[in-house]
Amino acid sequence: MKYKALDTVVLQKDLPDHGLCKGDLGAVVEVYEPDGVEVEFVTASGKTQALVTLNVRDVRAVQDTDLVAVRPVQHVA
Repeated sequence: MKYKALDTVVLQKDLPDHGLCKGDLGAVVEVYEPDGVEVEFVTASGKTQALVTLNVRDVRAVQDTDLVAVRPVQHVA
């Protein structure tokens, strides 16, 4: 799938080094051809948790059947 800046995406795998879990929502902030995306993940209050460059296979588009939830962040050192 082709993504563009500001698309909301769902993380497809855990990234414990960044305090992220599969299912976390992020926003695409940059697209790197042919298959890279930089995604920002934020807390509910708007603080950046992580800014990560990923392969497009590591995220998916949001679907109508997705439910948004809140979980505490596991702080990373």
